[in-house]
Amino acid sequence: MSQAIPLESLAKPEKIVHDRPPMLAIGVMIWLGSELMFFSGLFAALFTIRAHLAAWPPTGTHLDTLQAGIFTVVLVASSGTMQWAVWLVEHRRREEARRWIITTMIMGAVFVGNQAYEWIHLTTRWYTNAYGSVFYITTGLHGLHVFLGLVAMAFLLYRMRGREGDPGELAAFQGVSYYWHFVDVIWVGLYSSLFLLK
Repeated sequence: MSQAIPLESLAKPEKIVHDRPPMLAIGVMIWLGSELMFFSGLFAALFTIRAHLAAWPPTGTHLDTLQAGIFTVVLVASSGTMQWAVWLVEHRRREEARRWIITTMIMGAVFVGNQAYEWIHLTTRWYTNAYGSVFYITTGLHGLHVFLGLVAMAFLLYRMRGREGDPGELAAFQGVSYYWHFVDVIWVGLYSSLFLLK
């Protein structure tokens, strides 16, 4: 004699919970440790050059601190939209998560667009002085990292094209979110060092 199973027990739980940290997320965190060392080297070069300059930025360098500050706020806010998308995936609200990933991508693309604008319109060039060199190297490498984050999000959207997610989808979202938060934190440090510190 078979026992009837209530339909409620067959329904999927409202929230996805991992019984242990996903290996992908752990791998991303270890890789971000190496990225942190890479950017630490760039910051060390930046502060070494700064220590040997009489003025920071050098006379004749015109930075639009307000414009860069506005786009810094946009990038930092995109960390919030990315984390909201992760929360939505955890709670099986995939369609909403897609919209927030797209919002995050737009904010990141706007930030990269502003960086390109700064590169074109900055009076100091990469060959003008040491400040110009460090400005272009650090912002260029950071911009590359933001672009790679946008590519990773595009892959997330491609992965989400079906109605049901696969078991590794949340781990992929978490890994990309860790990377995106890292990129945002690095930019706050770069903005402070290049634009605000005198």
